[in-house]
Amino acid sequence: MIMKFILIFILQFICYSQEKNIFPKDAILIKLFGEGYFTEGPAQGPDDCIYFSDLTFTEETEMQAGVIWKYDLKTDQAFVYRSPSSMANGIEFNSHGEMIICEGADFGGRKISITDLNTGKSKILAGLFMKYPFNSPNDLVIDTMGSIYFTDPRYIGYENIEQPVMGVYKIDKDRSVQLIISDIPMPNGITISPGQKKLYVGCNFEGNEENKPLMAIYKCQLDEKANVISKEIFINYLDGSGPDGITIDSEGNIYVAVRHEINPCIKVYNVEGKEIDSFKLPEVPSNLTFGRGLYSNILFITAGGCLYKIKTTAQGFFSI
Repeated sequence: MIMKFILIFILQFICYSQEKNIFPKDAILIKLFGEGYFTEGPAQGPDDCIYFSDLTFTEETEMQAGVIWKYDLKTDQAFVYRSPSSMANGIEFNSHGEMIICEGADFGGRKISITDLNTGKSKILAGLFMKYPFNSPNDLVIDTMGSIYFTDPRYIGYENIEQPVMGVYKIDKDRSVQLIISDIPMPNGITISPGQKKLYVGCNFEGNEENKPLMAIYKCQLDEKANVISKEIFINYLDGSGPDGITIDSEGNIYVAVRHEINPCIKVYNVEGKEIDSFKLPEVPSNLTFGRGLYSNILFITAGGCLYKIKTTAQGFFSI
């Protein structure tokens, strides 16, 4: 009987160790950059630089026009890549090394653009839906086929809201645009599972006169043609905090930038929605991404006006 209890204890310890080991005990959070106003959308480019946006809310910054910063991982130097930025928010890179940008409202572009890093020239991938501008494209993810999924809420900006919903859209390779989710109150962060069968969408909705607040992450099931066939609340935040940016690792674990004024942190959930690890931050996070190549176990985090990095035991996942 004693041996049985010992065996059970050992098995429980092993399972716990396997589950809660994303952030090593000796993991150190390192600040790489601290000169921004509201940093967002980190993504590693093919040149081993982290590109990230700086949302300079115009009413609060004497009409500053936004910045895309470039942090060189080899030299540890930061440079202004582009300003004005068209109020760039989420950033990703496609299989050709081109930068895909969500451009928001507040005197921004309200569109999805693509930039060739070699020439600096840009094109518009999606600027209108049903002949009207988007609300304020926020974040995006790219699947293995090259389709782009992006969220379109509105948190700030003087422009009229001309879309009837706060939606989630898909841009196919032929540049056709589809509204794939129309009933998540305020879609925000977004990522896709390694198997391409699940789309995760964060909702950060503080409520209004007609609707209650909802802070949650949805799990959306995709069919073979990447159509959403069902969705459910995967994680529900009931304490007033909520998810901002989200990303995923090669095992399908979900990493969430939790916007909580008292306990700002990164939380990690397994495929069943169970919290398996967390890391407290010195300021409220907005987004996060894994690096690529030599940096694939490094989590890069935007928080406040800063860019941070921290080592993990995981490997990031990218569809392309």
